[in-house]
Amino acid sequence: MDAHKTAGVARVYVPNEYTVHLSKRDRAKLEGYERSLEQELSGYLLEHARRRNYDLLTRPAVEFKTDERLRLGEFGIQTRLVKPPAHEGEGPSQGEEGHTMVYSAVKEREAPAKSPEQRAEALVATRAVVSLDDRRYVLDGPRATIGRSKQAECVLSDPNVSRRHAELQRSSSGDWTIADLGSTNGVKVNGRRVASTRLSPGDQVTVGTTTFLFDIEQ
Repeated sequence: MDAHKTAGVARVYVPNEYTVHLSKRDRAKLEGYERSLEQELSGYLLEHARRRNYDLLTRPAVEFKTDERLRLGEFGIQTRLVKPPAHEGEGPSQGEEGHTMVYSAVKEREAPAKSPEQRAEALVATRAVVSLDDRRYVLDGPRATIGRSKQAECVLSDPNVSRRHAELQRSSSGDWTIADLGSTNGVKVNGRRVASTRLSPGDQVTVGTTTFLFDIEQ
């Protein structure tokens, strides 16, 4: 949901249809409670959208499907923004399907075979590490907000930090960039003020009066 949001004039729209692709063996484990799990995930997505002030055209729908190419512990998620019918009796109009994002719960296993198009668009699964004196955040991405807001992925209590101060963004190559979100006191990387810049392991980033050490985990 966070990775496929679309900004309108005054609202942020997010997909309301989610297809979860599982390996044959993982799908078999859901026998007997698959429908209940779909409803539970739908409720979780609805609550997440409310917390982030996202707009949904309908209640989120979740459906499980089997993908023979996936191995045990691997799963794919495909999203779609589906418009409700304009008139009674009409079916919903479906937007373009997003590309399936494939994840693995077992790091040692190889990824399933992908088409050239899928390989070109697959994200390199790196994680950003933000190290402070008393805390350490490991952020999966592809985006993570830094700020005083309790809804930020990296929460800083510094009064000189804006509620949504900056955002860490992961590129398809696995590199990370930090971007100022219009904060009052700006962002500095190794002492130089920046609006947006690529980060390297070992960089010292200052937001407000708080400085943290940036690193990347594969």
